[in-house]
Amino acid sequence: MSRRNAAKHKIDRRLGENIWGRPKSPVNKREYGPGQHGQRRKQKLSDFGVQLRAKQKLKGYYGELSERQFRKIYTEASRKTGDTSEYLIGLLESRLDAIVYRAKFVPTVFAARQFVNHGHVNVNGKRVTVGSYRCKVGDVIEVRPKSKQLVTVLEAVGLAERDVPDYISADHSKMTATYTRVPAFSDVPYPVQMEPNLVVEFYSR
Repeated sequence: MSRRNAAKHKIDRRLGENIWGRPKSPVNKREYGPGQHGQRRKQKLSDFGVQLRAKQKLKGYYGELSERQFRKIYTEASRKTGDTSEYLIGLLESRLDAIVYRAKFVPTVFAARQFVNHGHVNVNGKRVTVGSYRCKVGDVIEVRPKSKQLVTVLEAVGLAERDVPDYISADHSKMTATYTRVPAFSDVPYPVQMEPNLVVEFYSR
């Protein structure tokens, strides 16, 4: 098992949910936590525990971001006037690795970060190798010509388990995608229930 898959499966088992909706998730067969005590009856979580779990789930979904990265994104969202939870989702979805994943250029968000880091992606004609790069509305993301025939790319395009959301306009014949607008929370196709409002409550304590 690759390191990427191990990390992905570990997050699913820990949270007890198939947070990416993948057919090979171990949670599909074992709906309990890892380890010898994983099948014990789950205790009722405190308010803090519920908030922490919501944060872990959202942070894990975007490739297990570090606490420092995630806190920085929250801080930026909290400085804006309006609904902090909506801004938080908008900032997360504007990351380059998230857009590469949403456009179905790669099968997982972990693969998206690696794909960007290895220099396979251009933004507005220029190579970008930082997964956390913040894309703006109107930016054109393109798989570099030499990378368009990679097996990972070809397999991802054919995945039937998820669709490209309407805030990204993707052309798989040219392997390009345009970030057309910042999505609202309700626009984002999460396979499981996400609760960014609880994440805001967690950091607002």
